[in-house]
Amino acid sequence: MDNESFNELMSSVQEAGKIMRGEIEASHRYEFDDPDVKAIREHIKFSQAMFANLIGVNVQTIETWEQGSSHPTGPAKVLLKLVQVDPESVLKNLDYV
Repeated sequence: MDNESFNELMSSVQEAGKIMRGEIEASHRYEFDDPDVKAIREHIKFSQAMFANLIGVNVQTIETWEQGSSHPTGPAKVLLKLVQVDPESVLKNLDYV
């Protein structure tokens, strides 16, 4: 790695530290609305157990999401968005078709 690349990387790491400590605001923030888990699951005609297996969570997690007592976060939220937008592609790529 050349000096310019190293310095750019160090600057990014230092900026990330400041963001984490609340010293500065992130310049970009990507937020997804909470998905309607039940609607997504019913659209692809999966039971709660099948849907839980598809996205790698337990059935109780699906139940709490559908009841609204908890909400998906992080990678689960992104995966749910992908299933919502293009279920055929997700099912194909996860070998469910």
